[in-house]
This record gives sequence, C-alpha cells and structure tokens, in this order.
Amino acid sequence: MNKEEIKAILPHREPMLLIDSAYLDGDGAAHGEYTVQGDEWFLQGHFPGNPIVPGVILCEMAGQTCCVLFSDKMKDKIPLFAGINKVKFRNTVKPGDKIELICTLQRQVGVFSFVEGKAFVGGGLCMSGEFSFAIVSEA
Repeated sequence: MNKEEIKAILPHREPMLLIDSAYLDGDGAAHGEYTVQGDEWFLQGHFPGNPIVPGVILCEMAGQTCCVLFSDKMKDKIPLFAGINKVKFRNTVKPGDKIELICTLQRQVGVFSFVEGKAFVGGGLCMSGEFSFAIVSEA
C-alpha cells in the first residue's frame, strides 16, 4: 500500500500519518516503512544538534502498521491504543534512517487485538513491544 491506500483504512493524516508504505505478507504479518527526512515536527526539539526519533513516535509508527492487520474491520471505525507493554528501545533512529516495522497478531478478544511489534533500521532492532488496540465505531 502506498500513502493514499493507507489513508483509505487509517483515519490519520499529515502530520500524524507516520508510515510511507505498508503491506501484509503471506504469513499474515504487517510490514510498514518510513524514511526519516530530518525536517519532521517531532525532531524539532528532540534534540537540537542531535535529532533522534522519540520512542513514542516509534510506538505510533508500529501502531499505524498494526492497523494494516485490521484493514477489513476499519470501515467507519477508528483504532485506539488500549495498552503498550514491555516496550524496549535498543538503538537510536536518526535522520536518513529507513525504519522497517513488522507487526504480528498474537490474539483477539472481542474488540481488542493484541500485537507484537518491532522496528528495525538496517536490520538492527530499534524497538520492540506488545500493543493492544480497540477497534471502535467513530464517535
């Protein structure tokens, strides 16, 4: 999916749309990509002279990638984070880096989905964690 196709399933728009492309692989894992340009709003004060993508932004990128798992359920719905657990940040992400995200569904209970997400740069793990979502009707 390109950005326009992603917009068809996600309610996010610029500047909060934080994945450039996404797809589901043959095993059912969601993959997302984002290339850090260096002029993003979240780098403006984090940190002057040494810009590093904030960990919370990596979590949001994983969350948006996870929504590809639920694309068939997203019509007239919005995805809401219900929980973020066991998140670890292992390497910094800087301007020029291409972030590759992989998210796999672990289980579903009612409207709740539980997903494992990971972010990589150049094959090295940058972030991993467990994310839960509620897919609910738009307010």
